[in-house]
Amino acid sequence: MNVYETVAAAIGNTALVRLNAVTEGIEAAVYAKLEFLNPGGSVKDRAARSMIEAAESSGELAPGGTVVEGTSGNTGIGLAMVAASRGYRTIVVVPDKTSAEKVAFLRAHGAEVRVTEGARPTDHPDHVRNIARRIADETPGGWLAGQYDNPANIGAHYASTGPELWQQTGGRITHFVAGIGTGGTISGTGRYLKEVSDGFVTVVGADPLNSTYNGGDGRAYYIESIGHFLHPDSPEDIWPECYDRSVVDSILTVTDREAITTVRALARREGLLVGGSGGAAVAAALRLARTLPADATVVVLIPDSGRAYLSKYFDDDWVARLGFDDRTGDVAVTDLLGDTLDPLTVPSDATVAEALEVLGDRPELPVVLRRTPSSLVVAEIVGSVTRNDLIAANPTSVVTEHLSVPLSVVGAFESLGAAVKRIGADTRTVVVAESGIVSGLLSAGQLTDRSSGERSGR
Repeated sequence: MNVYETVAAAIGNTALVRLNAVTEGIEAAVYAKLEFLNPGGSVKDRAARSMIEAAESSGELAPGGTVVEGTSGNTGIGLAMVAASRGYRTIVVVPDKTSAEKVAFLRAHGAEVRVTEGARPTDHPDHVRNIARRIADETPGGWLAGQYDNPANIGAHYASTGPELWQQTGGRITHFVAGIGTGGTISGTGRYLKEVSDGFVTVVGADPLNSTYNGGDGRAYYIESIGHFLHPDSPEDIWPECYDRSVVDSILTVTDREAITTVRALARREGLLVGGSGGAAVAAALRLARTLPADATVVVLIPDSGRAYLSKYFDDDWVARLGFDDRTGDVAVTDLLGDTLDPLTVPSDATVAEALEVLGDRPELPVVLRRTPSSLVVAEIVGSVTRNDLIAANPTSVVTEHLSVPLSVVGAFESLGAAVKRIGADTRTVVVAESGIVSGLLSAGQLTDRSSGERSGR
């Protein structure tokens, strides 16, 4: 049995497991690198240890100091774990879409967690990374880990993840698949594998469909810790310095629905409880493997465990509300969309006068981050505006100054009864979501009237 002097020393050397049930019809071997077996529960433990050790060596982090980071959760957990074992204080800034489980893990390690709105442009003072930078500057002994641009992030995977995979496969690995977040994992691991194999190993990135890494428009998506979101008001799209594009041979895009479906299949068919980014990576790896011969060996990296997402991807109610499930009954919400209101939305930068023009005689509409009107995701809804409120407002003011609470959201494939129960006493316009995207608007009356008709047998 392995015995270690510290928790940091136990990071790495995670298991490689062959996928069997979800690889039906695939000739190539597909293996999953289970990074959730690290002490802190994710691949980010490797970067956390590497960055702290590098900062200690350089003198940037001194005894009694404070570790600060802006993160969606996993890097913060790794940093908090290593910091706790070495006597450092930890302050972590997370976006509000971070799962409740991750926030709880951070606090369990004694980290001070500050939650901020995630949908901020990069130059906004309250952007996650800007808040973290300010805290580090203002805190005596503060050190900002800066995972996105810290070379020790890449170095961790070049020194450990890559060599492990080469050794575990006996040099037979032909393809490496991983999600792209900060870029450190795929860049460091991929660089090592290409060097040791004389360029024989192919490195493939898995990326959310909307991410700018693959040329998407950067709109919001539902899978955490992967891809690159771009707020429409950001002055420029700044990519992490840790992402070495020259290492990645190709990128496969994965929809939220495909990632979530894969996550749930892995739990029920392989016994592997993995996070959303792992689901996206496996979905890409399986698609790739279907094109490869029997002598190919594909390794896909699983960044973290599904335990951190039980309230999201594994929660049937969450999945149903956002329309990521399948039809549940003979009559579903989507069957009413032939009578739907136009799926109009008000952009967040609109003036009151412009919003009133869009509203027309409608009582209210959702307000979304400024985007082109097609394929708006529910995650981009920032609130709602009502015609009555706007009529009394300054016509030149911005609608975000007059926001009401968001409208109720129901899944396209939910039964009418389930949808009526979900909206409760809310009589306002209802947003219908299919695979996380706004597919239409209904009046609450349309739902309740049709549901009553179904119950009475009409």
